[in-house]
Amino acid sequence: MTLSDDELDRYARHIALPQVGGAGQLRLKAARVAVVGAGGIGAAVIPALAGAGIGQMTIIDGDRVELSNLQRQSIYNSGQVGMAKARLASHFVMARNPYVALTSVDERIDADNAADLLAGHDLVIDGTDNFATRLVVSDTCVALGLPLLSAAAQQFQGQVALFRARPCYRCFVGDAFDADDCDTCADLGVLGALTATVGSFAALLAIRAITGIGDNAAGTLHLFDGLTLSWRQLRISSEPTCRACGQLSPAPSDPS
Repeated sequence: MTLSDDELDRYARHIALPQVGGAGQLRLKAARVAVVGAGGIGAAVIPALAGAGIGQMTIIDGDRVELSNLQRQSIYNSGQVGMAKARLASHFVMARNPYVALTSVDERIDADNAADLLAGHDLVIDGTDNFATRLVVSDTCVALGLPLLSAAAQQFQGQVALFRARPCYRCFVGDAFDADDCDTCADLGVLGALTATVGSFAALLAIRAITGIGDNAAGTLHLFDGLTLSWRQLRISSEPTCRACGQLSPAPSDPS
């Protein structure tokens, strides 16, 4: 795999970074990333990864654009209300970077289709807005041995974490949220700029993970408070009785 002259120009600012260079850019080009959710988080993650030169991207979302989305989902416009988000997001990426191979999945991910949709990827990024879907995605990633980057934003609070097998997202939230009846940003509200902040941070963690920049961030929860403008980090412990990852050996970064 090589970079064309056009790609060398396109990614010149990445390649100039000693931590990335040509080798790191080739890792990005070789990467296969699934983005689950093309809403507030996804609308920041998707452009960042497209611009970074991710080689293959799958965008999974069964929703249609609503007028209330436009406050925070900047890849859509008023004339696209009622249209499928996954398809529109894919068109956005193709216009931004023709070197990204796109797969658009216009359906909601669930326990029946998750394994088929996520298999074969190198990284899964979950930006969905309900716990039931997040737990399905997490359990599937654990079963398939895929790293999961989970990002969420609500009101003025954001959180991002990278999971590699154990601990997993279910270790973090437990089993109480498997029912799809928890509050979402539609109920509680969310600051539009917050989703862009959290989504961009998630994209940064994804690029770090793919290129091998910095320390292993797996198992660390990054919390952002938009009211105080402060970040803090927490280590996530493995739950020995976790029904998803409890039988797995701890990952190297597992604090338990």
